[in-house]
Amino acid sequence: MLTFCLAASITPGPNTLMLMTSSLNHGVARSWPHFWGVILGFNFMLATIALGLGAVFTAYPMAHQIIKILGGAYLLYLAWKIATSSGLNEEKSRSEPLTFWQAVLFQWLNPKAWIISIGAVASFTQVGDFIAQFLRLLVVFFTIGTASMLVWLFFGALLNRLIHNDKVLTRFNIAMGLLLAASVVPMLGVV
Repeated sequence: MLTFCLAASITPGPNTLMLMTSSLNHGVARSWPHFWGVILGFNFMLATIALGLGAVFTAYPMAHQIIKILGGAYLLYLAWKIATSSGLNEEKSRSEPLTFWQAVLFQWLNPKAWIISIGAVASFTQVGDFIAQFLRLLVVFFTIGTASMLVWLFFGALLNRLIHNDKVLTRFNIAMGLLLAASVVPMLGVV
């Protein structure tokens, strides 16, 4: 469970890339609501799936497909916003970091969050002592997820200190936008 959680939390995905880019473009202080929205939103989603929402997808597979399509479209929109972010000049920048509630709600459209949540509940809980297993899973994801997201948050802040040129920042934002867009393709099963 620890290995699964670490691999799921620390590897690049929509949450990590967006949080790093937010910290790079807006700083750590303005990215805290986004950070906590990811952490608490994902764990709320995990709890909801563990407590029965996963059965809905078994009964109605089309619901899962609809969420994947909506999530993919939203991720492409966010990738566009990241790629077209302004440079270092704060007055030029019109983009804002995600708010707490936007980050919480984003989890419900994030295909990677769905895959991780459903996979974790299916793999690490069993009938019997379900509540204890579920609580252990929630604690592990909260702890490791928080540490992993902190790495990405502060990595963005480190990059902010290293990048002092609008052209470099613009290229970085374009690269992150393209990387986020590219992460949508396998999640939607296109490849």
